[in-house]
Order: sequence, then structure tokens, then C-alpha cells
Amino acid sequence: MDKIKEKLSLLPMLPGCYLMKNKDGNIIYVGKAKKLKNRVSSYFRGTHTGKTAKLVSEIDDFEYITVGSEVESLILEINLIKEHNPKYNILLKDDKSYPYIELTGENVPRLKVVRVLTRNKQQKHLYGPYPNVTAARNVVNLLNRMYPIRKCNTYQAKPCLYYHIHQCLGYCTNNVPKEEIEAMKNDIIRFLKGDHTLITDKIKKEIASYSDNLEFEKALELKKMLDYINITLTHQQVETKDNVDRDVFGYYVDKGYLSIQVFFIRGSKIVERYSKIMPLIDDVDAELTRYIADFYHNILIPKEILVPDIVSSDVLSEYLGATVHIPQKGDKHKLVTMANDNAQIALLENFELIKRDEAKTLDANEELRSLLDLPKLDRIEIFDNAHLFGTYNVSGMVVFIDGKPAKNEYRKYKISIDKNDDYKTMHEVIYRRYFRVLKDNLVRPDLIIVDGGLGQINVAKEVVDSLGLNILVAGLAKDDHHATHKLLTSDKEYDIDRKSNLFYLLERMQDEVHNFTISYHKQIRSKGSLASVLDNVEGIGAKRKKQLLKKYHTLRKMHKAPIAELEEILPSNVASNLQDYLNSYLNNE
Repeated sequence: MDKIKEKLSLLPMLPGCYLMKNKDGNIIYVGKAKKLKNRVSSYFRGTHTGKTAKLVSEIDDFEYITVGSEVESLILEINLIKEHNPKYNILLKDDKSYPYIELTGENVPRLKVVRVLTRNKQQKHLYGPYPNVTAARNVVNLLNRMYPIRKCNTYQAKPCLYYHIHQCLGYCTNNVPKEEIEAMKNDIIRFLKGDHTLITDKIKKEIASYSDNLEFEKALELKKMLDYINITLTHQQVETKDNVDRDVFGYYVDKGYLSIQVFFIRGSKIVERYSKIMPLIDDVDAELTRYIADFYHNILIPKEILVPDIVSSDVLSEYLGATVHIPQKGDKHKLVTMANDNAQIALLENFELIKRDEAKTLDANEELRSLLDLPKLDRIEIFDNAHLFGTYNVSGMVVFIDGKPAKNEYRKYKISIDKNDDYKTMHEVIYRRYFRVLKDNLVRPDLIIVDGGLGQINVAKEVVDSLGLNILVAGLAKDDHHATHKLLTSDKEYDIDRKSNLFYLLERMQDEVHNFTISYHKQIRSKGSLASVLDNVEGIGAKRKKQLLKKYHTLRKMHKAPIAELEEILPSNVASNLQDYLNSYLNNE
């Protein structure tokens, strides 16, 4: 603490970024400030609650970088977060990416669903965002059904099926007038901008025509389309009449959480909205400004962005290169107020669910840390092994960070040992993982959990100790019913209340690693041919394998064959071994 006090006294009253570090020297939080001295000092005076208190308890040191302006500090902050992925910034990170619909700029246009991240600079007609890929595809399918525009990526030598069912004009062989193409294109653009009247009128006419001709199935299909438009695509009309594309941000703070609401307004309609609730660690204005700045790395920037008055609109305008406005009155001010109200409703409605989720994750993780008397427990790596009579040996590793699965950190291991030896399998996977951790200077876990008893724990501990790593190894033992029973270390057993959140967390970890490993095991096995499966049965050589393949062709047929029938090719003991093997193999498919 003396080191921190000395560094605090040297902080300048300048804009910049600060990097908080834990006792291992890892960066756990990155923030920015107009005046570094005031902001950083605030962490070490007074009392804090929630996630801020947890952050402060882990700070052992800090660094800072001064810059020339607030905009520069915002740019630097976002870049540092992307570079270091700090633990407490990840809590606030939002990787949501929305799909858009593109009307291509080709002479004969097509409709495609695209992500902003994958778009090229030539794309001009992009419409959205849509709530999810399914919604975007439904709209594309609807328009493709209603307009005979081009469907194929490349022109064919002759008209395809779409031409014959009247959903394409056969552009590959027919000379379709440019005016007809432009008319369809304009209708589609009108629809995508929110004017659905042309298509709804068209559908109503077709429904009437099919009904008159007693083609009720086709009429019903169109009726479903009409219902989809009326229910899903007709959104709330807002008061602005200028047809400007704009996004509106609102916020609400309570109980240590920041709730953010975003309205996407296109053509004077709210076409979609998005809600985000996250723990509040920094000042509200800093968190909201950072969130808005980072929000548009996955989403197209509209013509105008409306924000609450606590946000630095000038900084955001310069950073985003867009018009960011704080409305003081009128219809635009009402939109921001409406977004604020919706942010409050979202937090109030979801607060109990959030707390319940935290009790099962963060709180349970903290209980586990206290039970095992660990100084910190940010990262847990859990291992499981799978094999079939010693063949197709694999291991899986899953990672939980602060009580939640970090799926992008999961790893699969194909084991070189080709026999049923759980201890040697455990030795190999633990050595391979933590030799790599040392070699590549990867983040080390605070706890290793193996799916097994004392034998597996001791094998893993021996490897970890031999590599000079000071990491606790624990195991999850199962009872006679193959259910999670107790937590073990090399020198202690812990009975966990089966109704507790900690037991729920441990059980979830065990299920997660088991399912991940079994999934990989099945994937590996599915690549093995029928012949290679037979190679695993003792007593079946090349000649007998050839006879079995010729007679049965598939494992299923072989499995259903009576033992007496198999004995026509195999000795009794080998036929029995084959049936046992196939029973196990096919039951684990």
C-alpha cells in the first residue's frame, strides 16, 4: 500500500489511461480519466460496493499513460482493453453483432444476409439491424417469394428451378428490361426502409385470387406471410417525421448495475431495440461513453446518435466521426427519456434473475475459494478423459472464469497412449497442457480440477509439481450412481451440501467437461472406418475381418447377428468379445 500511496502522489492532473494490476502483475482493469490524479486516487479512498470493491481488493499496483485529449484517452483505452482483455473489463464487454440485409449493387441485384464485420466497402444498400439471423433470413425469403429477382450467385447455362416456379425471370438466358428490374429494386428498397404497404397490398390481392380459384393451401401460405409482416415487421411509429436513421441511447443505474437501452430508429420507426445490463465499476459517464464508443465496432453508424446529457457528446462525435447529439427538448428529448424509462424497466425486471445467476456463479466461486483457502480464484481448468476399451483415447479441458464457462478457452487433446490406463492418460494431458503454459507464458489457472479420485489427483499433482508450478489440484469424485459426490484434494475431503450453489457450480463444471470430452470422443470415433473398429477386437485378423465385412457390411447388422451366426466365422471367445465391444461402442454413439 505504501508503494501505491507514493505513486498516487506523483499522478498528474492530465487526461490519460490507467492500468490496474493484481499481485501476479496481470492487468485486471483499464480505465480512462480527464484528470488521472483525481480518478485513480478515488479508488483508494472512501468505501466501495459491488464489483468496484472486488476490483479494489485485488489491486496491487498500477500504471498510467498520459495523452493530449479526452478523445485520445478514449482511443487508447479501447485499444488497451482489446490488447490485454482485462478481467474486469470483460465483465462489461459486449460482442453483439447484428445481421443486416444487403441488396447487391449488381446489374441484376440479389438479396443477402451479411454481418457488418464481413462487409466490403462497395456495399451501399444495407438495411437493418435485425434482431437475429433468423429474422433477417425470413425477410429475405419473403422478398424472394414476392419478387422474381435473381437467386443464384453465378449465372447458369440454362434457367434453374426458380425460373420454372416463377420466382426468377431467367436472367441467365432472358433479356429482362432494365426498367422492370429497377421497379422491383425500388419496391424492395421501400419495403426494407419500413414501408410495407406495397407488399401487403400485393399479398392481399394474391390471397383473394387464390381463394376465388379454391386454392386454399396457397392462400393460407400467403396469409401466414401477411401475419408475419403485421406482427413481426410492423414496429412502433415514433414522433420524428424527418425519416433520419438514428440510434437512441438511454440508461438507468441502481444497486451497483448500469442498464443501457438502445433504440434503432429507421424511417421514423423503432425497428429494433437492444438491452444490456452490466456491473458498474467506473463512473457512470465513463462507462456509458466507453460502451457507446465500442458499440459501433460491430454495427453500422447511423446518421445521428442521441445520447443522455451525462455523456461527452463532443468526444464521441470526434471518435466515431458521426453526429452525436444531446437533445434538450422536443421529440428527440422524448426519445431519450423513453430509452431511459425502458432501461429502468429492464433492470427492475431482470435484477432478481441477475442476482440469482451471480449466486450460482460469482458467489459460488467465492465460496469455493474460501473453502480451499486460496488467495484468489479467477480461473479454473477442468479435465476429463474418454476412451473405448483403451482405443480412441482423448481428453478435454474446459475453463471457468469467475464461475462462468469461457468456451473460447476450451481445448481438445488426442492422447498417444492406445490402452486403457487412466493414470497415464492423465499424466500425458496434464504435462502437455502445463508445459505449453510455461513455454508460451499463458495465463495460469488458480485451480486444476480432474474428474476422478485420489489416484488421478496425485498423478496430476506430480506433473504440476515437476514443472515447478504452484497450482492446487482437486478432484470431483462420483458416488455409486455416477453423480458428483465430493470434492477432494491430495490431503483433504470436502462434503458439499447438495442443495448449495457451490454444489451446483461443481456439478455444472463436471457436466460441462464430460459433455465436451464425450463430444470430441464421438467425433474422433466417427472418423474411424468399420474396418478400423474391428481392428480393436483381439482375435480378429485380416482374414476374419474380410469375412465379416463381406457378410455384414455395417456394424449395426453385425451387432444384431446371433452369437451362433458369428461363430460360423469366429471362435466362441472372439465372437463373444466382438459382441461385448459392439455393445459398448454402439451404445456410446
